[in-house]
Amino acid sequence: MRTQQTFLFLPFLKIIAHTIKGATILICVFPFINEETKKGHIQRWSKQLLKIFKLRLKVTNAELLPKRGGYLIAANHISWIDIASIHSFLPCRFVAKSEVAGWPVFGWMAEQVGTIFIRRDNKRHGKEIAKQLEDLLPNQPICIFPEGTSTAGDRVLPFRPNLFEAAAQTQVQTFPMTIRYLNQDHQYSDATAFIGEMTLVDSITKMLRSKSITVELIFAPSPAIDLDRKALAQYCEEQVRSHITSIKN
Repeated sequence: MRTQQTFLFLPFLKIIAHTIKGATILICVFPFINEETKKGHIQRWSKQLLKIFKLRLKVTNAELLPKRGGYLIAANHISWIDIASIHSFLPCRFVAKSEVAGWPVFGWMAEQVGTIFIRRDNKRHGKEIAKQLEDLLPNQPICIFPEGTSTAGDRVLPFRPNLFEAAAQTQVQTFPMTIRYLNQDHQYSDATAFIGEMTLVDSITKMLRSKSITVELIFAPSPAIDLDRKALAQYCEEQVRSHITSIKN
């Protein structure tokens, strides 16, 4: 028992120290640097967080993404660590549910790095966010989680079309992206799933007890463009579901 407690205690200390380091950078450094330098800090911090959890990152079809300008990424959602996984590869802005803003420390950190919070039960606010995305998308990549909630990673919920409106209006490319967490046998793992009544501490503890987890970010071979929001949502959902289904079979 004591060995197990020690095993968890030390990584928890690393996570706390790493969080303090991130908050210090946000307070003391971010106000004085440009956007590109900020992205570098975000990426390095996120890579280190994955290293603490011993998560390995694998990205497929990354070469399809534009080198400059804006585009939309539509992904399935499994865990709070999804964002750090994506940031470690591509620092970008996210649209997250408003509840995240209330998380101690992490909610504030998410706001500081440009996360856009949406009240999903408020249609008027959803339209305001869609308009905001229209202004941002032509110039920068933005990632959305159109399921509206997280799953265990073994299935895909219907993609809601609302947040695709900005991509339809601006005609930027939309990239479906599948997030998968796999064990050492390349099989589905629920080690990172953040669902139900699970607390952040519960999730962190479960992840620390897991071994040899790989997070895969898989971009679909073809981005979508010139579609309305419903067609975009359907296309992205189908592409993501095909990769989730393949790992289960």
